[in-house]
Amino acid sequence: MIAAVISLGGIGFLAAVILGFAAKKFAVEVDPREAEIAGNLPGANCGACGYAGCGGYAKAVVAGNAPPNLCTPGGAGAVAMIARVMGVEATAAEPTVAVICCQGDNTRAQDKYKYVGVHDCRTAQALAGGPKACPSGCLGLGTCVAACAFGALSISPEGLAVVDREKCVGCKKCTTVCPRNVIKMAPKSATVQVLCNSHDKGAVIKSYCQVGCIGCQICKKTAEDVYAVDNFLASVKNESYDQEKAVAGMLKCPAKCIHDLAAADTPQEEKTEEKAQ
Repeated sequence: MIAAVISLGGIGFLAAVILGFAAKKFAVEVDPREAEIAGNLPGANCGACGYAGCGGYAKAVVAGNAPPNLCTPGGAGAVAMIARVMGVEATAAEPTVAVICCQGDNTRAQDKYKYVGVHDCRTAQALAGGPKACPSGCLGLGTCVAACAFGALSISPEGLAVVDREKCVGCKKCTTVCPRNVIKMAPKSATVQVLCNSHDKGAVIKSYCQVGCIGCQICKKTAEDVYAVDNFLASVKNESYDQEKAVAGMLKCPAKCIHDLAAADTPQEEKTEEKAQ
């Protein structure tokens, strides 16, 4: 009995020695800068940087595979911190925010049928292409709200997704879960945007939505540098954005589907005014 115990103890001791040697022999050295960078990032692990979490991004930065300005939740503070740790100069990237390219709430757009299933846009979309008559409009069931870790999204009483531009950090998680690709990212400074996502012709859009883009090209004719029209749908050229020209095109839009999201001319506030009248 004693011999067996001694034998087992010896085997355990030998195994511990071997494991300790292997740990030292095959240990992967971690650059301390990785830990410092990862420890000072927001810790949201949102994936906006394109890497698997803050640790993955920190490793990529130290390895020289990623620039120091990809952490959108961290903003300028994160850029400054990474630049200090890495001993480089860097400038913050242009902040981006989510834009709901739709105004077709339940008072302005028609439904094909009444949906009473799971409160999830992806599930609803799988049922005959979703309940909304517009094949590209916001379903308003809040899948994007659930995906947002920063509380920047909500669903209005009229059933439309709404972005809080001050809370949005541009992580893009909402864009990945929207089954209709209604949510786009735009530079925060490009406040005038086309709030429609349908490529249907004007006559078709008018049959199911009061505020859809009819592809008339008036915005493009007014400010060709800022607006483009592709397959009956207008959009803003964010890369050549000019506020004055964008507003000029917005004011000419007969469908009222272009809005300045940083001004009083927002869909929700316009709805409030309509109710007051």
